Amino acid sequence: MSYILALFLPFLAVMLKGRVMVGIVLLVLQVTLIGWLPATIVAFFIIHQENTKQAIRDAMGRPD
Repeated sequence: MSYILALFLPFLAVMLKGRVMVGIVLLVLQVTLIGWLPATIVAFFIIHQENTKQAIRDAMGRPD
């Protein structure tokens, strides 16, 4: 679900992952149509990174 959100609203998807300052930068990029693609790519990267971190924590049995 977060990948779909990252496709249409990259700044919101990143903010929901806890990276508010990056989300604000992506919002500025997203305002322009040229910046939409880089904002989406960064959002996908951050979401993938956070999901990987969570999977590692789960595999090691550590809480957040």
